[in-house]
Amino acid sequence: MPSLKLPRLRRQTPPDDVPVEPPLPDDNYDDDGHGGRMGFFDHLDELRKRLVRAALALVIGTGIGLALAGPSLEYLQEPYCKIVALNDAAAAGEEIDPDNITLNPERCRFQTLGPTGGVVAYFRVSLMLGAIIAIPMITYQLLMFIFPGLTRKEKRIVVLSLPAVTLLFLIGIGFSWFVLMPPALGFLEGFQQNLFRSEWTADLYLSFITSLIFWMGVAFETPLVFFVLGLLGLVGVRPLIANWRLAIVGAAVAAALITPTIDPVNMGLVMGPLLALYVLSIGLVYIARRISRIDS
Repeated sequence: MPSLKLPRLRRQTPPDDVPVEPPLPDDNYDDDGHGGRMGFFDHLDELRKRLVRAALALVIGTGIGLALAGPSLEYLQEPYCKIVALNDAAAAGEEIDPDNITLNPERCRFQTLGPTGGVVAYFRVSLMLGAIIAIPMITYQLLMFIFPGLTRKEKRIVVLSLPAVTLLFLIGIGFSWFVLMPPALGFLEGFQQNLFRSEWTADLYLSFITSLIFWMGVAFETPLVFFVLGLLGLVGVRPLIANWRLAIVGAAVAAALITPTIDPVNMGLVMGPLLALYVLSIGLVYIARRISRIDS
């Protein structure tokens, strides 16, 4: 029986003049933000690493703050020394210019009510300085934890916002010290002088000063946070405007937590900037959504 021969198949090759389409690119997490998929325990391990690095930055910053705590304490003591000088002048029946006061450091030493009061106050100031120094690194570590879920554009936006975050934090510190602190201390010292004698301890005075300075610095970062969220399309202008009542309540609660006083003067001094920052945040969200062409 004769054998059958099958024809040989030739591979078809495209002509030279026909362009070959390149293969479609695979999903890249740098572009779509979905390449950083990890398991639950991997996320926990990554969070642990970021928190350890942030804590290490705080420890290093506090170490630097220990070297700067002495001059910082003297600087933080100046408002208290002015109050003591004004009280002495008032008790002696003398008229004194508040802007031209001769301070006497011996008269305005802080009181301590325990053996460790001075040490606690010293380390409180060191910790505040360490937190201020470590804020950029702490923010960076927290952002790096969410980076695998962001696109390349979103990562660029977040990284470029880091210097502005630090700048706004420092502006908030300056505002609380130069604008908010003088009237707050003046009110607290002059409240019902016929009933109370102001003899502030180091622990309570520095606790009030450091908490007010630090949290006002944090509050001044909120407009930039809303701006970044607007660029990412996570927040809109209309919801912010519609929830203005909640913003007022939130500002009042924040003012009550930041200032340990219940008087309307100090709460108003804190609430005013917080509400102004909220209005500024609405404007920045509008600009951000126009830049990212979400509302166009």
